[in-house]
Amino acid sequence: MRALITGITGFVGSHLAEHLLSKGYEVHGMIRWRSKTENIDHIKKQLKLHETDLRDAHSVERAIVASDPDEIYHLAGQSYVPASWDYPENTMTINVIGTINLLESVRRLDKDPRIQLAGSSEEYGFVHPNEIPIKETNQLRPLSPYGISKVAEDMLAFQYHRSYGIKVLTTRAFNHEGPRRGDVFVTSNFARQIAMIEKGKQEPIVHVGNLEAKRDYTDVRDMVKAYNLSLQKCDFGETYNICSGKAWSIQQVLDMLIKNSTVKVKVQQDKDRMRPSDVPLLLGDSTKFRQKTGWAPTIPFEKTMEDLLNYWRERV
Repeated sequence: MRALITGITGFVGSHLAEHLLSKGYEVHGMIRWRSKTENIDHIKKQLKLHETDLRDAHSVERAIVASDPDEIYHLAGQSYVPASWDYPENTMTINVIGTINLLESVRRLDKDPRIQLAGSSEEYGFVHPNEIPIKETNQLRPLSPYGISKVAEDMLAFQYHRSYGIKVLTTRAFNHEGPRRGDVFVTSNFARQIAMIEKGKQEPIVHVGNLEAKRDYTDVRDMVKAYNLSLQKCDFGETYNICSGKAWSIQQVLDMLIKNSTVKVKVQQDKDRMRPSDVPLLLGDSTKFRQKTGWAPTIPFEKTMEDLLNYWRERV
């Protein structure tokens, strides 16, 4: 089996590449010319990489011709929610136009790969209390340019399946964490700050934003197994939530990391870390996906946070 991963150098892409290699896949990846490759350096010799710009249709087409994939995992994009407020046009261009270029290339080339498009729980946005836990049928009320861009990707997948028979499905992943998570994201940022404090490279103060928001967390190593299963077991043209079904507040995440710290720290709120609007609670229902695939998360969240903190201890 040949798989093509967009965003292979990223947090999720690197873990997915490892998983697919362990299953005997020939793994191809799209990379930008300026991509940092430290997440895949340990497996780089086992990969076939194609320099690609998702915003350039011809570039995308060349990568698909060169890789001739049986499966495509579309993970690339602008994934940092706060950045989408600062650069909404860039977010839309990369996420929406990039997805159009991918699906159009498959259509024009008359290829027939199975495609998993990585959506997001941010598509749900503002959720009423009586709508928890969130099912795939819930109304979409995105609260960020990023969330809106993922809704657009979701609709494109549906349209290309219905109009052209493209074998594409969407997974709406809720929060997933673990080693290699970028330090702009809250869990990884906290872990990096604590590791810096332990090494004496930062004053013993952890700077935080909104600690009241609650998120449904899954370990990234469980998430990539789910992505792979989606293309083996799920129906094309459909959307599937992938989540643990348990919500943790950001305060609980912080407390968990501080408990594992070797030093005493203080917590200080930073107004610059507050978002213009924030989703108060994201708690998902993945019954539809679990019934189709038999998937269930296996790694406790406490273990995820322990591994994330140790990841940063090795790097600061």
